[in-house]
Amino acid sequence: MKEKLKYRIGIAALAITLFTGSAINCLKPQAEFSDSERRQLKKHPEWSFGSFLDNTYGDKFEDAAMDQFPFRDEFRRIKSYTLYDLFWEKDNNGIYIEDGYAAKLDYPLKEESVQNALTSFRYIYDTYLLGGSSKIYTCIVPDKGYYLAKQNGYPAMDYEKLYSKMKDGMDYSGFIDIRNMLSIKDYYKTDTHWRQEDLGQTAKKIGEKMGIGDSLSGNYTVNTSKLPFYGVYYGQSALPLKSETIKYLTNDIIDSCKVYNYETGKTTGVYELNKLSGKDPYEMFLSGAAPLLTIENPKAIENKELIVFRDSFGSSLIPLLIEGYSKITVVDIRYVKSSILKDYIDFDNRDVLFLYSTLLLNDSYSLK
Repeated sequence: MKEKLKYRIGIAALAITLFTGSAINCLKPQAEFSDSERRQLKKHPEWSFGSFLDNTYGDKFEDAAMDQFPFRDEFRRIKSYTLYDLFWEKDNNGIYIEDGYAAKLDYPLKEESVQNALTSFRYIYDTYLLGGSSKIYTCIVPDKGYYLAKQNGYPAMDYEKLYSKMKDGMDYSGFIDIRNMLSIKDYYKTDTHWRQEDLGQTAKKIGEKMGIGDSLSGNYTVNTSKLPFYGVYYGQSALPLKSETIKYLTNDIIDSCKVYNYETGKTTGVYELNKLSGKDPYEMFLSGAAPLLTIENPKAIENKELIVFRDSFGSSLIPLLIEGYSKITVVDIRYVKSSILKDYIDFDNRDVLFLYSTLLLNDSYSLK
């Protein structure tokens, strides 16, 4: 009798929990954005008889219900604790923690994606650079997995093959390898990106390969934000990782530069410090994600220009190359079509740098 009572109480508790959660889910205002995961949340679809019959309504409702479930972050945290501490799983949602550093599993090497990137870059070369006077360079930024994954027993992409394919596929450019200039300590523990305060020597090496090494003084003032920084992996791992601090480098030349954003029509400094209190503080470097920027250096010694095709890793490195140029044009072809660049950029007699991370190259289908 007691066993039946316990069974009924358990069933009743489960039913009440599910009913209450579902009721709250349907009645509470729908959230637009998940700050912890840094992504848009799916919303409940509009009902129609046709979508109900073909089950598209049910599929969309299920996805939305998972995104809009009450106390979602708390349940995600419980799940993470359970996987890591109880079941000794090595990752959660593809995020693993090693030596205090959070990183995302990114394997295997997707050769089709690498070829897609090479095709995109070849189009730029054939359309704007072939037969011109530009000096062209390529630099690939290793992600954290290069220093963490295979060494600690996690599956990893074939980095050597990726680098080899990129070098062979971009035979029209000089290849700058910076892997031995970096270590895992040069990256944020909770975020994808590298620390700008650690990139002085890396920028110097890139500058030397591009013929501007003597122009890069390496003299900077290190500034430290007072606000705590929680990177993208903090929310995705759903674990209480310790906060970090963002540091950024300045000198008289960086401070004198003006950045024009073609998308917003606004002119700012190299760093937008107001973004330190936003959803992604790393966006303080060169305004974050932006299709097209120009950086003017009024203190340049010679009239020399650079065009950089980049992803988000370039945001914190490019300021350290400013001393060598009077103007840098920064292009992100994830947000602007390569076919219209002729309307905005003069490619003649400019240095050109393709600066991309292994993360982007292994998932390159956002390139336009």
